[in-house]
Amino acid sequence: MRIFHKRKFTPRKFYFINFRIEAPELRVLDEKGEQIAVMSKQDALNKAQELSGDLVLIAPKAVPPVAKIIDFKKFLYQEEKKEKDAKKGVKKGVVKDVNLGLFIGQADLDRMKRRSIEFLSAGHQVRINLLLRGRENAKRDMAFALVNKFIVSLGEVNISKEPKLEGKILRAVVAKKK
Repeated sequence: MRIFHKRKFTPRKFYFINFRIEAPELRVLDEKGEQIAVMSKQDALNKAQELSGDLVLIAPKAVPPVAKIIDFKKFLYQEEKKEKDAKKGVKKGVVKDVNLGLFIGQADLDRMKRRSIEFLSAGHQVRINLLLRGRENAKRDMAFALVNKFIVSLGEVNISKEPKLEGKILRAVVAKKK
């Protein structure tokens, strides 16, 4: 039996170049992005041929539409590079968990603090979980105090989600302050 895998659909941008541009008048830019002039389509095509480049329509909805004189392959490379740089800056929403106990020792608490600071400096969010077992459930105020003390010990952080009891687990989410 044949297994078909779904392919990711990536919409490709389509650019009008040279004679495919339909606008009668264009605002023309050079390779560096500096404006040359507002001219007719035919004059812009002649100028592009003179500079041995392509006339690429980059802003079709502007009035008048904006076209750039540049080698089309070079233009595609620059656009691809811009998209990659934009993707680099966006961090996926990675949330790291740190599990605490109500009667955790000071050394363990320090270790968890160091680990949380590492996660925060890497740009991740940290979810602090404190599981209340059996009789610990009656000491909720002590649990809230421990989680708040832990958050304060992390330094300057944004509290994405305030400490809240979800069933038997006390949860809070913190992120690095920008």
